[in-house]
Amino acid sequence: MISYKAGTRYWDICVELEKSAVMYNEDEIAGLVFDIGSHSVRAGYAGEDHPKLDFPTMIGSVLDREDGSTAMETNSGKLGSTYYIDNKAEEVPKENMEALSPLKDGMIEDWDSFQAILDYTYKMLVESKSTLYPVLMSEASWNTREKREKLTELMFEHFNIPQFYLSKSAVLTTFANGRNMGLVLDSGSTYTTAIPVHDGHVLQQGIVKSPLAGDFISQQCRELFQEMNVDLIPPYMIASKEAVPVGAPANWKRKENLPQITNSWHNYMCSHVIQDFKSSVLQVSNSIYHENVAAKMPTVHYTFPNGYKCNFGVDRLRIPEGLFVPSNVKGLSDNTMLGVSQVVTTSVGMCDSNMESKLYNNVIVTGGNSLLQGFTDRLTRELTNKTPPKIKLRLIANALVVERRRLNPWRGGSTICAMGTLREAWISKQEYEEGGKQCVGRKCP
Repeated sequence: MISYKAGTRYWDICVELEKSAVMYNEDEIAGLVFDIGSHSVRAGYAGEDHPKLDFPTMIGSVLDREDGSTAMETNSGKLGSTYYIDNKAEEVPKENMEALSPLKDGMIEDWDSFQAILDYTYKMLVESKSTLYPVLMSEASWNTREKREKLTELMFEHFNIPQFYLSKSAVLTTFANGRNMGLVLDSGSTYTTAIPVHDGHVLQQGIVKSPLAGDFISQQCRELFQEMNVDLIPPYMIASKEAVPVGAPANWKRKENLPQITNSWHNYMCSHVIQDFKSSVLQVSNSIYHENVAAKMPTVHYTFPNGYKCNFGVDRLRIPEGLFVPSNVKGLSDNTMLGVSQVVTTSVGMCDSNMESKLYNNVIVTGGNSLLQGFTDRLTRELTNKTPPKIKLRLIANALVVERRRLNPWRGGSTICAMGTLREAWISKQEYEEGGKQCVGRKCP
C-alpha cells in the first residue's frame, strides 16, 4: 500500500494513484459515499460504478396529531413527524402529508428531516453498522462554516462513524470526468452555476449563480398551462380516462375517497407532470429566439395524465429561451440576471487571466436542464462567439442522461475513496474528539 506524507496535495495523490490503479485490499471495509442534492439522494459503496440507493430528496412528512400522539416514531428515534422516504412511499397520498426537502439553496436547512434521510440510508445500506464505515459526503461549493461544522458533529456524534470527509460537488464532478481543473457548469433545479476548479479546490472568487434554472422553467410552464386553461391533474387523482381527439376536453374520473391532501404534496405531484412535459416537449433554439422563426419549427404532441392532448409549437422554444436570454422572458422584470453563457464568461473573467485558456478548454456541462434538446449546441455557439479566437473551447457533456443529470459527484467520490486518496485527508474520530467540529475547516478545504 502506498503511503503519503501529511500535506501532500490532494490532486497529486489522485493522479499518482489513478496511474497505479491502487485499490483497497479486499480485507478493508470500503467507505460510504453520500451525494445529497436538491433533486435526489445517491448513496453507496466506494469503488462501485453506481450508487446502491437513488431516491428523491423531497420526502413526505406527517405531523403529530392534535392530541400530541404520533402514528409512529421518526427514523431518528424522536417523537415528532413521521417521514416517508424513498421512491414509492412519498408518492402514495396520505392524510395531511406535507412534501418537504431538508435543503434550501443546496444547503441543509431542516436538520431533523436530513437526519431522517441519513437514518433511512444507513438502514438500507449497512443496517446498524455505521461505526464501521468511513463516509465521504458532497456539499455545495457555497456551504457555510456553521453548517459544515454541524454536519461533522452529526456524523461523529449520532452515527459514530470512524472517519469523515466533506468534498465540494464541483470538485467531485471534475474528478469523475478525469480532470483536475475545469469549469463546472451545472444547470439544476434552483440555480445555474459556474464553478471553477483548480488542483482539486474550488476557486471561491469565481463562483457565479443565476436563478434562471429548472424551477424558473417549471414556473413558465405552469403559467402557459393557465393561459391555455389546461388542468394540471397528477396521476394520483385519476381513477380512469378515455381517449379524446387533440384539443378536445379531457374525459376522466376522479378517484374516490382520497385522503385530505396538502397543497405542498399536491404541488409536488404536479411537478412530476411538469418535469415530464419539459423533457418531452421543450427545445432550445439554435440562435436567439424569434417568434416568426419558431413558428416554422415542427410542433410536438403531448398527452397529459388525464388524457388531454395538445400540439405545442412556438411556446416549446420560447420557454427555455429564458435560460439564455432573460430579456426575452415574458413578465420578467429583472433583466439583470445572467443567461447560461454569461454565467460561464463571468466566472472565467473573475479568475486569474492565466487560467482562462484551461477553463474554457474544460467546461464540464451537467444538470437536468443541460439535457434539453439543443442546450449544448446553443451554449457552444454562444461561447464560441464570446471567447477570443486564440482560445480553444471544449464542452464536456456526458452522453448518458443519468450521468449528466446527477451521478457525476457520486461517481467522483466513489473513485476517490476506492483509490485510497483520502488516507491522509480523512477526519478521524480521534481528531474530532481532540479538535472538535472545527477541524472540518482545516482538513476539508
